[in-house]
Amino acid sequence: MGSNQSWVTEFILVGFHLSAKMEKLLFWIFSLFYIFSLLANGTILGLICLDLRLHTPMYFFLSHLAIIDMSYASNNVPRMLANLANQHRTISFVPCILQMFLYLGFAATECLILMVMSYDRFVAICHPLQYTVIMSWRACGVLAATSWVCGFILALVHAVLLLRLPFCGPWEVNHLFCEILSVLKLACVDTWINQVVLLAASVFVLVGPVCLMLVSYIRILWAILKIQSKEGRGKAFSTCSSHLCVVGLFFGIAMLVYMVPDSNQREEEEKILSLFHSLFNPMLNPLIYSLRNTQVKDALYRALQRRSM
Repeated sequence: MGSNQSWVTEFILVGFHLSAKMEKLLFWIFSLFYIFSLLANGTILGLICLDLRLHTPMYFFLSHLAIIDMSYASNNVPRMLANLANQHRTISFVPCILQMFLYLGFAATECLILMVMSYDRFVAICHPLQYTVIMSWRACGVLAATSWVCGFILALVHAVLLLRLPFCGPWEVNHLFCEILSVLKLACVDTWINQVVLLAASVFVLVGPVCLMLVSYIRILWAILKIQSKEGRGKAFSTCSSHLCVVGLFFGIAMLVYMVPDSNQREEEEKILSLFHSLFNPMLNPLIYSLRNTQVKDALYRALQRRSM
């Protein structure tokens, strides 16, 4: 097995089957989206760091989400852009495994951070008097650190299990980047262990958090309906609806890719879904939070005022 694996020096990323003219157009469109994603998430992160009014648990977790989104996009998009710009679409074995490891690590961490954010909103709305005690800075730090550690431990398990597999060719990865399901299809042996572990991990970081978030938001909705103040209900709905938009997009797509039975007919659809995860979702997150969040818009306004003075 070890000698067979030594034959693998590089993979070929197939990408989309498009004309050269269309690929050039997509290169410029995706480049603009990628730059906007970095700027938008960087702005959110900068505002949270610089504005003392945003030094709260909710924005602490939002800053982690911004870091994940920038890292997530930067792990996949530059390679994808390079492949669109030229026809040399090979990637060496080690960078391919590293890209897959980081992709899985950031994705799993984002799932757990989104779950923690829903718990934060649950405590804030359903237990407002105990909020500062329950969501202390120490508790926030532990929750964030646990999310990062668990996410990358899961990614490491997948990477180690994949490294034990022999790859005998052809070495064409039918995807935009080194995505684990596409790489597993190139193995010479049965990958049932990898598939079982991937399914178990999907249940842990997708199904489990979604179930907990559904319970949290049912309780939150019930608590919001009891709020007497119209302004208070509006503020609570605005904050929670922003988070639900992000959760619905991210978890819905991830479940379609990793929990729906695979087939050759779905390969092109999975490329588009993965593109949404890697490029559009990191761009949409700051838009959803900033456009629907008065505190973030106020912080941006104050920052612009200070700059103009």
